[in-house]
Amino acid sequence: MYKTIVKDVGSEASAFSEENMIILFGDNAPDELIDYCYIIEINSIEGEITESQKVLIGDKTFEITKVGASVQKNLADLGHITLKFDGSTKAEQSGTLYLEAADVPNIEVGTELKIV
Repeated sequence: MYKTIVKDVGSEASAFSEENMIILFGDNAPDELIDYCYIIEINSIEGEITESQKVLIGDKTFEITKVGASVQKNLADLGHITLKFDGSTKAEQSGTLYLEAADVPNIEVGTELKIV
């Protein structure tokens, strides 16, 4: 339904790992944010992102627990969402895709991200 590749990793991108979150952004990331983001290809989304799906990051799979109201549009238009690995079932931030509670996986240039 959705697939992209990490093209670049900001120098401070792992800073949010302690908070169990990562920030994705397309090539158009603002200068003040680019160091904190994993830069991805902006690709189209086939269908609607729902809690019944999974996110694959490299060879690791994570259940989606909640989809923020802006996730679909932001991911399609900007490649910009936050992935939060806290198992939340309530969307406190509209641009966040909430995933099962887990450690943030290792992400590097070339890592594939999918929503299935």
